[in-house]
Amino acid sequence: MKTLHQRILLDGQALSDQVLKVDAFLNHQVDPMLTMDIGREFANVFQSEPITKVLTIEASGIHFALATAAALQVPFLYAKKKKAVTLTEELYTAEVFSFTRQETFQVSVSKRYLHAHDRVLIIDDFLATGDALLGLINIVQQAGAHLVGVGAVIEKSFQDGRSKLEAAGARIHSLARIASMSPNHIEFLETSDSIAVPTPSSTNADHDATSASIPSANGSATKETVQW
Repeated sequence: MKTLHQRILLDGQALSDQVLKVDAFLNHQVDPMLTMDIGREFANVFQSEPITKVLTIEASGIHFALATAAALQVPFLYAKKKKAVTLTEELYTAEVFSFTRQETFQVSVSKRYLHAHDRVLIIDDFLATGDALLGLINIVQQAGAHLVGVGAVIEKSFQDGRSKLEAAGARIHSLARIASMSPNHIEFLETSDSIAVPTPSSTNADHDATSASIPSANGSATKETVQW
């Protein structure tokens, strides 16, 4: 998804070779138009499959799952990390580990809203270690529902999440697959285009032009001048 690649380049920040910060447009401050485009893209990818429900985990996956469900015109459901006092019915639960927060927590979904006849598409913001998504797959399996596939907005392809999900039998589609990154470099897996990202020290008040390699629509790399 070219527009997503460009936003990662322009507004994302690789804090290390493991951590990508995208809170300027994806998971803190949110670009609603990009979010709706992401939802439509997932809907297009999985349009050949009958889907009855979109499932995610709170909180950063919610807006992408909502946009996808809206495009598919089906309900969406999110697993809660804490049990609310109003959640009195029986639950499906799973233990998941958060790579970002480095902690394990229990997520739950009411048995009222997930059934054996459901065909479920799971959507989340990141695929890294895959543990959160495996927890959601576990919940789908507990319900006896059919897993249609898993969609991730951004995948860190240098981590082992994809192999874990494939071992669980999941069909996976990621809109941006990152092969490697460092504080001044992001490489997308699809085209192996090396994308140089200016570090904070390289930017200045007069906004000098910086040249960066951005994937083109035909899969090759094109040169584009970006103002920083």
